[in-house]
Amino acid sequence: MQNFSYEIVEIPAYRGIGLKWNGPYAEVSTLKKLINSMSSRVGEIDNAVNPNVQLGLSYHLRADGFVHYSVYEVCEEQQLPDGMIEIYVPKMTYLMTHHKMGQNIGKTYYNILQWLKKSEYEPYKESGVEYYDELPIKHERYPNDRDFNNPHFEILIPISERK
Repeated sequence: MQNFSYEIVEIPAYRGIGLKWNGPYAEVSTLKKLINSMSSRVGEIDNAVNPNVQLGLSYHLRADGFVHYSVYEVCEEQQLPDGMIEIYVPKMTYLMTHHKMGQNIGKTYYNILQWLKKSEYEPYKESGVEYYDELPIKHERYPNDRDFNNPHFEILIPISERK
């Protein structure tokens, strides 16, 4: 795990507005279309906190796939545009690292998991919710200038102190 750099950060609660995808791994190509669609619709969100950073919030709530929210952080006064959803993300502590262009995303997530197993932290799990992945919640921050085929982005994994 050489060159695995990270920070432990606390991010205040925020509201996101965008599009939701709920599907199996076999249909992940349709998720990419949804992310591109949301990227092109950012102009409809007048009160985006940072319109240059698209958020990808994944929750592994199904055995064959996951739920993904492609959103932008917004101010409270933002109205909900047609066809979009809102999600409230509570204040959480995260392991934050950077996925660089040209790296294997699977390897990046593997490094995160290996680090967590040796640390005093564990992936956060909401009480009473069943998850289907060792990293059950994955939040990603994509700069708008990324290469969609070879992206660079920040990865944020919600964590809690190991019990």
